[in-house]
Amino acid sequence: MFKTVKSSEISIAELMLPSHTNFSGKIHGGYVLSLLDQIAFACASKYSGYYCVTASVDTVDFLNPIEVGELVTMKASVNYVGNSSMIIGIRVESENIQTGLIKHCNSSYITMVAKDSEGKNASVPGLILSNSEEVRRFFNCLKQIEQKKERNRHKATFDFKSEKAATELKKYNVKLEIK
Repeated sequence: MFKTVKSSEISIAELMLPSHTNFSGKIHGGYVLSLLDQIAFACASKYSGYYCVTASVDTVDFLNPIEVGELVTMKASVNYVGNSSMIIGIRVESENIQTGLIKHCNSSYITMVAKDSEGKNASVPGLILSNSEEVRRFFNCLKQIEQKKERNRHKATFDFKSEKAATELKKYNVKLEIK
């Protein structure tokens, strides 16, 4: 079975309240992360028909601050599917409801995994790509997956205790004082 990207689309909107702020009076990034996780769950579950869990928060780019009193809208869709995994792309915009000014505040990619009633990974529908933007997003996800694999290979093979590693650190603003 295959489903369209459009069938996965979901959006939420919420007015930002003073209780959502950090110490500088802007909306707390942790609160935004909580909303991102909620919409990723809803999007993945809607698309797959299964309960879904967060496997990884792959990218969270905070681009502009969100102010108290702004209306925040999050739009999510499935950008990639594997066997049981899906990468959900989320765009966050804030709107000053008095002036109508809209800001792009955040772009995020979250990997979700579908689970059956026994907690085992469940197969998700294939993805129908209907336009060049959906194709672009899919290929971006392939690149993201490859970068994650490369990071894991690096962690597994790089000897951070080697002389080469110590020499490499001299390029950076660090001082090595290992006893």
